[in-house]
Amino acid sequence: MKKAIRKFVAASALFTVELVVIWAVFLLCLVLFFWLAREVLPGRELRFDSLAFAWADERANPALTEFIKGITFLASRNFITGAGFMLIGYFLFVKKHKWYSLKVPVIAVGSISLNLLLKYLFNRPRPLVPHLVDSYGLSFPSGHAMISASFYGLLIYLVWKNVEVPAWRFLLITLLSLLILFIGFSRVYLHVHYATDVLAGLAAGLGWVILAIFLLNRMEKFSKRNLHPVVKGEQPPTS
Repeated sequence: MKKAIRKFVAASALFTVELVVIWAVFLLCLVLFFWLAREVLPGRELRFDSLAFAWADERANPALTEFIKGITFLASRNFITGAGFMLIGYFLFVKKHKWYSLKVPVIAVGSISLNLLLKYLFNRPRPLVPHLVDSYGLSFPSGHAMISASFYGLLIYLVWKNVEVPAWRFLLITLLSLLILFIGFSRVYLHVHYATDVLAGLAAGLGWVILAIFLLNRMEKFSKRNLHPVVKGEQPPTS
């Protein structure tokens, strides 16, 4: 009995710490985004953006440029669409977890829609420096940075929840986190976004994925409790 109580207390403490950390990150994302928004609204060129371009240009070379183009493709509309459909198919037909299959399109479509709305509201033009790849549309916040933070952020959540081996979980989360950062850097290196666009995109994308997962998890619990209640002697519905 005492052992069971200790396990319950330890699990409760871990859950509480995890929840506090997640919501602290969410609040930090909000603060960072609104601070950056306040800085870019006057329309002046920020010294931080100029320094970021200069730092990236000092490291530019043809081989790195080709590598960066490959990295930035991993957050392109075509790649994310294909990867999203594959992930949905996996959770529908292999893993058979319908709520995971719902999270993917909700988070992806929500991220794209929110990004377009924010771009329209802030109406910041692209950088005037020569672009190394074709680009169009407005600049703030970066769509690649925001979509990569939300999509690969969702993958980090799925890894955290489903990969049981700690070493593999740590490795995958580290690689996905680095990929998000590299995609953000790629937009500055290619001169298609200011560094403040990228930071705002990362903050907005991460904040969105945290909020969306929280709301979808609440909907899942409500569905299981009220729409598909478990009758005594029956197995609970799989999701």
